[in-house]
Amino acid sequence: MSELLLLVIYCALLGCGVGFLAGLLGIGGGLVIVPVLSSILLHFEVLPAEQVMIAAIATSLASILFTSTSSAIAHHKNGNVPWNLTPWVMVGVALGALISGFMASLLPEKIVRIVFAVSVVLIAFKMLYSNKSHSSTERKMPHKGLLTVLTTITGSLSAMIGIGGGALLVPLLTFFSLDMKKAIGCASACGIVIALFGSIGYISAGSHLFALADGFAGFVYLPALFGIVCTSWFTAPLGAKSTHYLPVSVIKKIFAVLLLAVAANMILQ
Repeated sequence: MSELLLLVIYCALLGCGVGFLAGLLGIGGGLVIVPVLSSILLHFEVLPAEQVMIAAIATSLASILFTSTSSAIAHHKNGNVPWNLTPWVMVGVALGALISGFMASLLPEKIVRIVFAVSVVLIAFKMLYSNKSHSSTERKMPHKGLLTVLTTITGSLSAMIGIGGGALLVPLLTFFSLDMKKAIGCASACGIVIALFGSIGYISAGSHLFALADGFAGFVYLPALFGIVCTSWFTAPLGAKSTHYLPVSVIKKIFAVLLLAVAANMILQ
């Protein structure tokens, strides 16, 4: 079996789990894809070690374009996408993602890794804390303009660390008292925008470094992208359907534990 085929198979197995989690949590899957794909690319020595992280992030974003689309369609069918808020959120995350696609390519790999790990640890503790809190405080959703500003920051950080945005958007939206399932649906739809504009940035920034003949579109590694997408497209709707059967408290616990595990893996690599 050729090494390239084996790499695609590994990525397809990764896509199975990523798709389910994307649908269940609205996270796009990047939190899992980035560390695992980094390890796969290092193992197969696809490119120099110092460029592995940014290639994993770029490929993650490209795969999220497909995974989030599948997840968002499923959430829309289940009535979990709040379309009165989602367009405003999309504008913000699109601006942030487009900007950060260029910014991240200029940062050292170590800095990107630290930003990734610190971000997800903070998010995990916030989710665990909110799960234990029994406060009935209702926070009003901010003005649409302010919401767009907040989500521009969210979109920028999401694209910089290669995630679809759910890990940041869901806590933000639930902080303003939006129902957890609606927040996940909104994050799934916005993951499409983050992935699209972030991918454009990474493809443009890396186009002079890697050749299409070597399997790259900018920083995006196409064989890995194919492997992930060929399975995640089909498992994302299964995860979205599961939100109807799991209580919010269970979803939050799964979310937080996943974040802590991923952050630990990134720190120890």
